[in-house]
Amino acid sequence: MRYGISNLSIVPVRTDPNETSEMTTQILFGEHYSIVDENKKWCKVLLALDESTGWIDQKMVNEISEKSYLQLAQHPLTVTTNPFNIVQPEKGYGNFLIVAGSSLPFYKASNNTFRIGEESYTIQGERIVAAKKNIRNLMIENALKYFNSPYLWGGRSPFGVDCSGLSQVLYKMAGLQIPREAGKQALLGENITFVEEALPGDLAFFDNEEGKIVHVGIIWEKNKIIHSSGKVRIDNIDHFGIYNIDTGRYSHQMRLMRRIITTND
Repeated sequence: MRYGISNLSIVPVRTDPNETSEMTTQILFGEHYSIVDENKKWCKVLLALDESTGWIDQKMVNEISEKSYLQLAQHPLTVTTNPFNIVQPEKGYGNFLIVAGSSLPFYKASNNTFRIGEESYTIQGERIVAAKKNIRNLMIENALKYFNSPYLWGGRSPFGVDCSGLSQVLYKMAGLQIPREAGKQALLGENITFVEEALPGDLAFFDNEEGKIVHVGIIWEKNKIIHSSGKVRIDNIDHFGIYNIDTGRYSHQMRLMRRIITTND
């Protein structure tokens, strides 16, 4: 088995091993994976964060040892929270931007460095080690940083993000790992019966006419929701669904609400 970790800002993950295939998700900087299949030009990867799979270009693979891969699971997760952050390798040049939700493996607060493989980096920008207090306030604060980010199927960054990518990254920044797909996210936590009972950071899910969950959003405050639909936006929500404040119509039909965060802080 081979293993890798992203040393690029964003790596597209595709359904099939070709450039024109659908992008299903993205690997952000510092996120690691195992390689479960490959051909001359492509690798099929299993992401450690959420166990989703897909194909990435061989040229984007940054290989690490099995030992390093296993150590990553034992080390506290440090995550960037600024929309954009400047990273610099300690040796040589090559400043580049990484986006919110990126991982900083083996982060040392004493000298503001982290390590990917044998390469050490410094970072400018806010970061957080798994939050323990004020999780709900933190999540909404980070969600508002994505306001007006364009919708992108498979996206997980402020440059473009889909509905479940947004909820997943926001939970990651709060120190909580959840699946990539909205349907799987809807299986977590406990059920919320009434919209009025929802707290900031709770998730609301919406289905289509066939009953399939096709959308997810994050409760902001009473009867308000942050979600990615065309762009990351704030709309009204009630027991019928999402009421688009621009069109004056319901855009999504309510299916259920779930509470994953166990604290009310």
